[in-house]
Amino acid sequence: MKIGVVGLGLIGGSLVKSAKKNTNFKVYGYDLNKEVIKNAISENSIDGELTQKRLQSCDYVFIPLYPEAVIVYVENNASFFKEGAVVIDCAGVKRSVCDKCFEIAENNNFSFVGGHPMAGTQYSGFENSKDTMFYNAPFVLTPKENEDILTLANAREVIMKLGFGRVSVMTPQKHDKLIAFTSQLAHIVSNAYVKSPSALERKGISAGSYKDLTRVAYLNEDMWTELFIENKENLIFELDYIISELQKYSDAIKNDDADRLKRLLREGKEMKLRAD
Repeated sequence: MKIGVVGLGLIGGSLVKSAKKNTNFKVYGYDLNKEVIKNAISENSIDGELTQKRLQSCDYVFIPLYPEAVIVYVENNASFFKEGAVVIDCAGVKRSVCDKCFEIAENNNFSFVGGHPMAGTQYSGFENSKDTMFYNAPFVLTPKENEDILTLANAREVIMKLGFGRVSVMTPQKHDKLIAFTSQLAHIVSNAYVKSPSALERKGISAGSYKDLTRVAYLNEDMWTELFIENKENLIFELDYIISELQKYSDAIKNDDADRLKRLLREGKEMKLRAD
């Protein structure tokens, strides 16, 4: 089995390291930064650079790039993918990527399956990648309608060998709806929360709740701007919803309405129990 990984940042670096640790796959990697490729080879994280010639022999190709960059790479290399190869992106939104890449794949005799590894940290770059990043983490696949079941089964097997604990399959549309709530909204709330002037005075009087809520405030603004705008309809719904809910808490406190405040807090607690 030969796999290629396009982009050796946090996710791509962790993919190649996981593959080298957990499998006997031949692993090739590509990055715009040639120093990163040299480092990956010297650390034995990859077996060599993913050239167009080697791309033609890869059974699986993972593309952990920004959404637009995924589309550009697939378009530019469509004729170099091995016939029957499975190409899986790792972008944080799926509909915009899949809409274009499904068609490209169909016209060039390879399979494209949208993918999203549900793991990461607030840091970036190959130097922060690790071979345990995906241990027991979920991975989401968003295939085209009526994708061959054997293709999906084999892709799931490869992904599980990389250390993931679960593979879910859903439509690109459902993925983007859910990710707006589970990830994108959380990043915006965290980023906005820490802008309070009180954040500069919090040392010595903050504990786990502050740490939990602000962990993802430290983010890559270039990547997240693209993801937010690509998924704006779903994200605006979630933003408007939480703003309306927060207004209820504010109104109850302003009016010393203890009964309403208790009801709101109880509802949130009960929803957390149901959701978990």
